[in-house]
Amino acid sequence: MRVLIAGGGTGGHLFPGFAVARTLRRLDPAAEIHWVGGRRGMESRLVVAEGYPLTLLAAPSLRPAGAGPLAIARDAFALLRSLPQAISLLRRLRPSVVFATGGYIAIPVLFAAALTRTPSLLWEGNVVAGRSNRLVARFATARAVAWRETTADAPWSDPETHHTGTPVRDLAKVSRSAARRALGIGDGALLLLAFGGSQRALRLESALSGVLESTLMDWHVIHAVGDGIKAAEERRSSLPATLRDRYRPVEMLLGGAMEEALVAADLLLGRAGASTIAEAAAAGLPAVIVPYPYAGGHQRANATAFAAAGGGLLIDDVDCTPARLAEALEHFRSPALRSAAAVAARAIARPDAAESIATILFRIASPRSGAFGVSGQGSNGDPR
Repeated sequence: MRVLIAGGGTGGHLFPGFAVARTLRRLDPAAEIHWVGGRRGMESRLVVAEGYPLTLLAAPSLRPAGAGPLAIARDAFALLRSLPQAISLLRRLRPSVVFATGGYIAIPVLFAAALTRTPSLLWEGNVVAGRSNRLVARFATARAVAWRETTADAPWSDPETHHTGTPVRDLAKVSRSAARRALGIGDGALLLLAFGGSQRALRLESALSGVLESTLMDWHVIHAVGDGIKAAEERRSSLPATLRDRYRPVEMLLGGAMEEALVAADLLLGRAGASTIAEAAAAGLPAVIVPYPYAGGHQRANATAFAAAGGGLLIDDVDCTPARLAEALEHFRSPALRSAAAVAARAIARPDAAESIATILFRIASPRSGAFGVSGQGSNGDPR
């Protein structure tokens, strides 16, 4: 079976694809995985590190916030150029099936899949589907969604839309006690994991910086800061010597380091991307969620659903001040409140999401590359 995975830009489009790719290889060791992405995204580094062959189309997989009219026009032209590139790629690779994780790259790849009659599955990780996915959803053979609320509207409401959840890394294999020992976190100590998804979050950094010294009286902090690592290290150097070791800024947490941090932590401070929410749920990790305000409302809807389920507290970006963050951290100093939120978060987790999506891919795959079938899916719902 040959699978072409289309996804890029941010970790929210890459890490679910990695989880599905690993599951496909586990279920079918002979499966061939090829990846297609675009310019500007993280895929040129992360996909290669995962060991998958990568093709980059002309289209951007990430558009910077605040892009002007000229930049938007250039990106639109690049998107048009990517369609014949995607068609050529599909004709050359002849994949059994295409799996798209959303974003700009899904547009030319799913159009190309429809034109070449290649079966395809489109995954949507947000409560409210993104613009790119709304544009191409009807052209996909099947659709998978992270949230059941997404299935309220066409084409997400038809029988070939399946509620699978968000594919995440396998956290069950990581021992909490072993992870905390590896990080040097003692029994009874509190660990806050702070990160802005796969991109830097200045609002979160500013709020945490404003209460960092007082926070470190009660919490150890692992802080993924992206390209803000130099400023974070300077911030650490300015702390009193007795607190310095309790603040650990890092550029990124990848692979096993992120798994270890998620399982070891007592609280998450982060944005509300689909993967962030799903991994907090899978880890049973209470969260203070600050949705990115320039994501078309998608993160706000994700955060609202997570908070309504009891998994954590929602703070709007404009309200994320040092004082408001201090209140939230004080709230979660309570073991009882942390425990209740952890139970609620774990209740919405879908740890079988990657396997559910792999099952759909096997079912809809074309036999052109030796695909084989497995048990089918229930209509508009979970895998049987």
